Amino acid sequence: MQYTPNTESQAAEMLAELGLSSLGDLFTDIPESIRRKCVLDETPGETEPSVRARLEQLAQDNWSAGDAPVFLGAGCYDHYIPAAADYLLQRSEFATSYTPYQPEISQGILQGIFEYQTLICRLTGMAVANASLYCGGSALSSACRIAAETVKKRKILLPASLHPEYAEIVKSAGIAGFYETVEVPVAESASAGSPSGVIDLAAFESLLDSDVAAALIPYPNFYGALEPVGELVRLVRAKTNALVVMSVDPFSLAMLKSPGEWGADIAVGDAQSLGNRMSFGGPHLGFMAVTEKLLRKIPGRLVGQSVDDRGNRCFVLTLQAREQHIRREKANSNICSNQALCALATAMYLTFIGPAGLKQAAAISHKLTCYAQEKFRRAGFKIRYTAPVFQEFAVCVDNPAEANEFLLENGIIGGYELPGALLFAFTEKRTAEEVDELVEAMSKYAFPAEKESAEGEEQE
Repeated sequence: MQYTPNTESQAAEMLAELGLSSLGDLFTDIPESIRRKCVLDETPGETEPSVRARLEQLAQDNWSAGDAPVFLGAGCYDHYIPAAADYLLQRSEFATSYTPYQPEISQGILQGIFEYQTLICRLTGMAVANASLYCGGSALSSACRIAAETVKKRKILLPASLHPEYAEIVKSAGIAGFYETVEVPVAESASAGSPSGVIDLAAFESLLDSDVAAALIPYPNFYGALEPVGELVRLVRAKTNALVVMSVDPFSLAMLKSPGEWGADIAVGDAQSLGNRMSFGGPHLGFMAVTEKLLRKIPGRLVGQSVDDRGNRCFVLTLQAREQHIRREKANSNICSNQALCALATAMYLTFIGPAGLKQAAAISHKLTCYAQEKFRRAGFKIRYTAPVFQEFAVCVDNPAEANEFLLENGIIGGYELPGALLFAFTEKRTAEEVDELVEAMSKYAFPAEKESAEGEEQE
């Protein structure tokens, strides 16, 4: 006998069981103003070829990083990724974020995570790294909580030069009551030999007191500038027992002094720049590395190296009390699924490109940035801040949005729009010729009369 369900009667029975009178009662939590009132389009479906043709037509309205030179950075960068890494990452056994609780059948992914942790430690100069957090901002907010719990204080010094999205995440997480943030201003103009675009040292020092749990130091900061880390760390150590938390771009550490060398307690950041594509802004990969004394406070996964009962090298999750499935009420992390695939992409990238390759790529980015700064200055533009930079800097322009539109019309994806400036990034994928085209287009936009005059004189 074939069973044919009576949809209406079954719905009525389920609603009665739930104590509801209509299907609409299931959606009372959704405001009326955003509920869809019209009937859904029931047009017959299209064939696969017609759908593909339509999608390709729509895709032509978008510009990707492969269609034009990209000078947009601000925390998400167009770096080169070796083809081998892209290929291997597509293997089906990697396409899961499920935690490898059973080491006897998970040695491959456990070793991948262990190698990732090791590489992050080598980059940051720290003792221990986790695997992993969701993005640079969530990693930073976790670091703030660790600092507050460790130092038994509540105040977090939050510099205005920090990535604004990171700052919002840190502030939002602080609402839970574990800590409170105090903003440290940026020096907007150079004074007494100190550059602009970095933390105001006088203001920073005045805010250091016995209530501070951590001082956050972006490196490089959101404007691409290099903070005076040595002086900032010296002030923290001299005046407080607070932790130093550095938010870093790991790509820059191929050239710059590591957080460990600076004496930081915690290093966090976003590893998108190491083997993960921009992909419309995600997913990203947050990392955290700490000193040995903070080993038991670090959130997320930790994979340790051991030997099995036959004496063979093996890998296993260790110190799992940090997770919610053990000692749930005392756990310092609720990370159920880590960013295993993104972490694996970073491990593959660093393995394929190697230490020498990473240094070379970072050096190209920095050299190109210095070249671009000089080109803009010679063209008559003012560089927004005077602090030294790594691969990003801001150029003053009256109408950033309009300037970006002009750049798009000239086949260039421009920079991040700041008040009265454009923030341009220069990765190793850019060329000197592309920089020349950028400066030329910006000159046409900013100084049209001068450009037309110069072109007229050339023709004469």
